[in-house]
Amino acid sequence: MSMIERNSRVTLFYRLGTTGDHVLEDNFNDEPMTVSLGQGEMAEGLELALIGLKEGDTQTIDIGPDLAFGYIDETLFRSIARIEFDPDIELEAGLIIEFATKDGDTLPGTILDLNEEEVRIDLNHPLAGQTVRYSVEIVAVDNEPTVPETLH
Repeated sequence: MSMIERNSRVTLFYRLGTTGDHVLEDNFNDEPMTVSLGQGEMAEGLELALIGLKEGDTQTIDIGPDLAFGYIDETLFRSIARIEFDPDIELEAGLIIEFATKDGDTLPGTILDLNEEEVRIDLNHPLAGQTVRYSVEIVAVDNEPTVPETLH
């Protein structure tokens, strides 16, 4: 039975939450997900914690901000004119809104506070500064190198 290594493809069930048992994502009642370690698909701390596990193993892992979603960066707090927001959206503190970047990607922003003139938002990841808890069950481990297909 293969053990997880730095570049393994791993199929797993996972649950992501806070250490206060607030569950944010959970696929235990769905299909397992498959990830390639070392590709930035998962938090670095989770990838490191998976190394050495094998098919059938279960584990609960607490990961600090340094290896999860980072620390709060106050330079990512912004004030945006309230008129910039869709008037149909009911704005309130704590609401998470997707913002488009110049590159066409999206970035979650959490409303900190607002008044008639402006909305103050935090563009840090919503879990920045927090220790998160992952629970995992390893379904399969593939350590075979992938060979790129050649064009004929």
